[in-house]
Amino acid sequence: MSKKLNVGILIFDKVEVLDFSGPYEVFSVCSELENHKLFNVFTVANKLSPINANNGLSINPSYSFGNTPNIDILIIPGGHGTRDQITDAETLDWIKSIHKSTTFTISICSGSILLGILRLLDEKPYCTHNEVYNFMKKIVANGKPNPKKRYIKSSERIYTSAGISSGIDLSLHIIELLVNKRVAKNTADYMEYYPR
Repeated sequence: MSKKLNVGILIFDKVEVLDFSGPYEVFSVCSELENHKLFNVFTVANKLSPINANNGLSINPSYSFGNTPNIDILIIPGGHGTRDQITDAETLDWIKSIHKSTTFTISICSGSILLGILRLLDEKPYCTHNEVYNFMKKIVANGKPNPKKRYIKSSERIYTSAGISSGIDLSLHIIELLVNKRVAKNTADYMEYYPR
């Protein structure tokens, strides 16, 4: 990896906590263990005001849609709030715009709904939360669901993962792809996380 990469994590009201905090921890810890040389991790929301995640956790986004730095890895988490986001033109337009120049765009859990609405999963394999597959079939009738996988490469630059904790697995996989297996393993070991 020749340069430090920006990892931008979308957050919104009723976002699932581990969907965004799991990947945040993985990429942050990885960079910390490598002298902060690999990743710059931050959250992005529509506006610079507190976000109320599932179960009442309040989060302050680092950036708004209007002042987002370049994003190399875009992470789209899920949660009950994704149902509101599918009708939010600003959010959908922002994702579409950012995705044009990402190295990877990643959905965690029901974040796949937003990729599906944008037609980015048409005729492609995908993973999502086990309770979301039926809903996804309505959005992406020609998609290829993979309910037995933890994550999957959906296209050249898109990865999708299953429910909640699988975002940690996928984040470690992305580190292995971009850096190497040793760094990914060191990160998992430090977190005392052992993927199944």
